[in-house]
Amino acid sequence: MRGHRGHGPHHHGRPVHARVERFSEPAVLLLLRDHPSHGYELVESLEGLIPGGRVDLGNLYRTLRALEARGVVSSEWDAAAAGPAKRRYELTDAGRERLGEWAASLERMRDHINGFLDQFEKGRS
Repeated sequence: MRGHRGHGPHHHGRPVHARVERFSEPAVLLLLRDHPSHGYELVESLEGLIPGGRVDLGNLYRTLRALEARGVVSSEWDAAAAGPAKRRYELTDAGRERLGEWAASLERMRDHINGFLDQFEKGRS
């Protein structure tokens, strides 16, 4: 018997993709804490941190502009870099504080997820 919407016998509706909304924000803050960077450098590094592994450059720059508008990231033109001048982004003190808030929130989420998975595993036996 085929599943709902023709996704095959084991799918009921759309496939499930677990994700943390807005996870790019803490990931960007973490990378900038470790090393001020240009946008293209961030894209390469983010691919290892973001679920799904693919980062849209346009979304990244929108995120960076929003973070800068909130005062958690600052930027300046880096004319010393090879090629045309590029914006170099770095974390501000407010950004370090925001990163700490994200880490605390993610720790709480991890505890909830671990509780869910523990309960799920108990029911499998």
